[in-house]
Amino acid sequence: MMTNVPLLRMEGITKIFGGYKALDGVALTLERGEVHALVGENGAGKSTLIKIMTGAYGRDGGQMWLDGQSVNFRTPEDAQGAGVVAVYQEVNLLAYRTVAENIYLGREPRRFGFVNWKKMNADAREILERLGLNIDPRATLGSLNIALRQMVAIARGVSFNAKVVVLDEPTSSLTEHEVSILYDVVRRLKAEGVGVVYISHRFDELYTVCDRVTVLRDGRFVATRSLAGLEKIDLVCMMLGKRREELRQGTTAFRHIERRGDEAPLLRAENLTRGRKLNDVTIEAARGEIVGMAGLLGSGRTETARAIFGADRIERGEVYLEGKRLNLRTPGDAIDAGLAFLSEDRKAEGIIPELSVRENLTLAALPALSKMGIVNNARQREIVEKFMKRLGIKATSADQKIRELSGGNQQKVLLARWLCKNPKFLILDEPTRGIDIGAKGEIQALVGELAEAGLGVLMISSELEELVEGSSRVLVMRDGECVAELRGNQISQDSIIHAMAEGSAVQADQHVADDVSKQF
Repeated sequence: MMTNVPLLRMEGITKIFGGYKALDGVALTLERGEVHALVGENGAGKSTLIKIMTGAYGRDGGQMWLDGQSVNFRTPEDAQGAGVVAVYQEVNLLAYRTVAENIYLGREPRRFGFVNWKKMNADAREILERLGLNIDPRATLGSLNIALRQMVAIARGVSFNAKVVVLDEPTSSLTEHEVSILYDVVRRLKAEGVGVVYISHRFDELYTVCDRVTVLRDGRFVATRSLAGLEKIDLVCMMLGKRREELRQGTTAFRHIERRGDEAPLLRAENLTRGRKLNDVTIEAARGEIVGMAGLLGSGRTETARAIFGADRIERGEVYLEGKRLNLRTPGDAIDAGLAFLSEDRKAEGIIPELSVRENLTLAALPALSKMGIVNNARQREIVEKFMKRLGIKATSADQKIRELSGGNQQKVLLARWLCKNPKFLILDEPTRGIDIGAKGEIQALVGELAEAGLGVLMISSELEELVEGSSRVLVMRDGECVAELRGNQISQDSIIHAMAEGSAVQADQHVADDVSKQF
């Protein structure tokens, strides 16, 4: 091992999927005994880079060195054999096997052709003690809580004589006490000279455990910086592609709508709570009001939308529409109540690619268009023609498959799907992401018109110009909490980014971070 070279170095890493460059010349350098943060918004390329690092994907360009030696892992087994392992957010181990069996799964020590249980349990206990974990190697994995299962997954990685350990959102399902246990394990790995790549959207966490940070954006390398002395607001600016001195209003097709102070809320969601993902989130919106919601990936924006729509069960909280408490057990309940939700993932949760424009557009309205299972085709055609004209949907015909349409026209079809239900309240999650500038302007103008006509709108967006110019109020989410509400002249790109970075609410896990920060 050469100590004068980086433990792991990746240069010019490129990955192409069907003509789309998921990674374009990305670089990352990891030193021995370093905890290195890897950050970026959705689509930045973090997961793709990690999969190349750990052998799950092959690379289409670039080079990678481990201990100064060029490597090209073709499978995760190759990477594990070389000491590069990943521990993912969802623990992928066997609940009905023991802790020791999971640590040595597929590599059980044998004697005379049989599993040497005594040696396997002793070796597993040694690794667990090395990490400071008081776990019985003979215990069934399923008997442990999620935090201890995650520690077992880390112990499995260490059992490969790990040089590099990747931790992907390791605290997303942990309590405050369990987070402190994880921090102690990371500290021990660091002291042994293991390099840790740490992926998390929680800034307090990154600043507690990490030495340096690499920022990716849109599949490209942005910068590697030391976290010591790097202000959080500058880190947010790098992630979003903004410069402090250039934070100003952009140009959108929105016409700014002010909420009248005496108007009662159309929708009010109170104290929405779901684990560490949402913590007492309260929002409200009046008729004809567009309420913007800002926040980085994992801040709780989408989780709030899904909770309001009944897509995710909450532990605590209430949703009211027109002053009436809603009992939302499923999205179907929300639809029946008059709510509509345009998901951010158009392909996975929106369009049905092999169905036509007509079928996709009227999907939510089919119960009203059917009698005894037979669709009223004349009424269906009437609705489709009306909304294709109203929204300017460009297609050869209503029978064209939706997958053949541009992203902007697909988004218009999905918006029309909800509008034909005459909703009272519309939730938009990234309504203009991934569409061309012309279609973006058309959708922004349409949303503005809908609000002027009395529809209440909650608009989640990563486009700060969209929030600044299109919202009467902007709520800023951070670590599952609503940390700021901006009104009137307070609404600016600068104030939104500052709230994203610094917040204005005490973080639920702050005292844990304070307690352990001295250890790193």
